[in-house]
Amino acid sequence: MREVVDGVFEIGMGYVNAFVVAVDDGVVLVDTGLPGRVPKVEQALHEARRTVGEIGTILLTHRHPDHVGGLAELRRRSGARVVAHTADVPVITGERSVPPKGIMRVIGLVAKQAEPAPVDETLVADGPFSVPGFRALHTPGHTAGHVSYLLDRAGGVLFVGDAATGGRGGKVRRTPGLFTEDMATAARSVARLAELEFEVAVFGHGRAITGRAVDRFRELSSRSPG
Repeated sequence: MREVVDGVFEIGMGYVNAFVVAVDDGVVLVDTGLPGRVPKVEQALHEARRTVGEIGTILLTHRHPDHVGGLAELRRRSGARVVAHTADVPVITGERSVPPKGIMRVIGLVAKQAEPAPVDETLVADGPFSVPGFRALHTPGHTAGHVSYLLDRAGGVLFVGDAATGGRGGKVRRTPGLFTEDMATAARSVARLAELEFEVAVFGHGRAITGRAVDRFRELSSRSPG
């Protein structure tokens, strides 16, 4: 685990990241990582001098198992409220299944699936919501209900999720089409993020960028997809 900016901790779980955000009344967790990796979250909280019981809210960027894998267990243990976009909620709760396609189908044969869990707050629009200091930004493309979150701290911290990925040398890359439902929509979402102002960007996959991170999004948005 590493502290990206004051009170924002990145939890590396192999190829995917989750995030702990220390707030005045406890902890906000952004995504939960792969199934079976709750001990990694617990260890990260311990290093941040926090506990699972202090998690008050879990913000989900999208429905994929590597981001919601620990959701059910963490919700049970903490009593945290879960926030997600309405378009992904039926899959997260188990009301609807989405048959995997392409490489996701192959991954599904060997990877453990996420346990369904209730969602307490359903996002339907951009802007502030129940968690002070955060704004929700609907960034579809990777999934229909993908959400990025902008935290009002350190000049703006953008939790990108899988709307884009962090590359070497402080670059931002498009999430590969093998894992993305609609590349054209995903490109438009990147363009929307490039219109914001933020200093720091953290990703579901890849390295965080600190210092005028928005400029990297503007560079990516200026290039044609592909």
